[in-house]
Amino acid sequence: MATRDATSKEKDAQAEVPGGEEIGFGEVKHGLPDAETCRTVLSKMMLIRRFEERAGEMYAKAKIGGFLHLCIGEEATIVGATQALAETDYLMSTYREHGQALARGTPPNAVMAELFGRVDGCSKGRGGSMHLFDWERRFLGGYGIVGGSLPLSAGVALACDYLETDDAILSMMGDGATNQGTFGETMNLAALWKLPVVFLIINNQFGMGTALHRHSAVTDLSLKSEGFGVPGTRCDGMDVLDVHAVVTEALGCARDERKPQLVEAVTYRYRGHSMADPEEYRSKEEVEEWRERDPINAFAKRLVDEDVFTEDEVKTLDAEAIEIVDEAQRFADESPFPDLDSLYDDVYVFSDEVPAWWTVDERTPEVHRGEREREAGELPHELAEKGAAYAGVGDHAQRQRRAPKDQDAEGEQQGPGEEDEDDEAEAVAEASGNGEPEAEERDESGGAG
Repeated sequence: MATRDATSKEKDAQAEVPGGEEIGFGEVKHGLPDAETCRTVLSKMMLIRRFEERAGEMYAKAKIGGFLHLCIGEEATIVGATQALAETDYLMSTYREHGQALARGTPPNAVMAELFGRVDGCSKGRGGSMHLFDWERRFLGGYGIVGGSLPLSAGVALACDYLETDDAILSMMGDGATNQGTFGETMNLAALWKLPVVFLIINNQFGMGTALHRHSAVTDLSLKSEGFGVPGTRCDGMDVLDVHAVVTEALGCARDERKPQLVEAVTYRYRGHSMADPEEYRSKEEVEEWRERDPINAFAKRLVDEDVFTEDEVKTLDAEAIEIVDEAQRFADESPFPDLDSLYDDVYVFSDEVPAWWTVDERTPEVHRGEREREAGELPHELAEKGAAYAGVGDHAQRQRRAPKDQDAEGEQQGPGEEDEDDEAEAVAEASGNGEPEAEERDESGGAG
């Protein structure tokens, strides 16, 4: 009786999902890997779930600014796909990429600190939720523009081919990205140049707040790349083992045969598009139906049913994930905000060959080059600190201008007369033509970049 009920539920689920019967949605299609791999996979999915839940809580408490896009419900797609990557392979994602960073191995402390905008974040507090980056693990970031990362991923694949390496790239996108012009352009070049790339569509059924059937004339998204020469296939995005098997095969084809591939993972997000989403475009009943297919619960249940783990062991893994997230929150809270003087760091690559101001700080009467922010006078720094105080960023000590790096450990300050000497030297430099150009000269020499 229980078997017939389970089979009936699988048939109902397949009927509700476009192409569900074709991919065997909800069915058990693969044998379990060894116990250690099962532990790794389940632990990663649990960590992502608990991390995202905590991130949502921190956003509600104004610890996180800007936008926040959670991947709760998509854990099987993320972990299954990233487990298929070789250590030297590359990964690019969308702005919903906290889980991807964690699955690739970026420390949770660094991810949470980045969400908090702190200097110990994986992007030094400059990227926030949508722009995580970890070069060491070849995670090349999340991107805020829908479909914007697709041409870039083709460029990475071209570099892999040009350098004659065995590396490949997994390029993730949402279902909405398949409607962008960059989708067709990238597919065409990937096929034309025979690039080692796998495109993974995370089809969570909605492009922001628009249902798939309302934004795409073709709802089997695996077909949308075939006209450009990139074959596609589909997998059950709620089944971590199915995602892993299909993406592994696709990567092998792209890497060994130089035939780019596309994979559509049919999944669902349990939370809104972002934390600001009122979710008026779908019913609570629909969400609850998909929650019954929760990828973490389903995988954990199978591990218990097949005597790989006990229920207590599963609970222990979940408790460990919560402890890791607790530590990540504590670490992020204690990490300082970036130095106010670092505002223009890493914005441009400076060169003596281009006689122009790359950035100009015009926030005060003392206009100065952005790259010389640390050398600016007291007024710009005073106003910057007041601006940070008005925005409620950090406490008073954190907002203070930090000591220049060339000062000794004792924090030696300028002695009497030294400030006057510096001013005099600057005046001499300006008189000789080596200082900052006047406004008229800026216009002639290229102005602001």
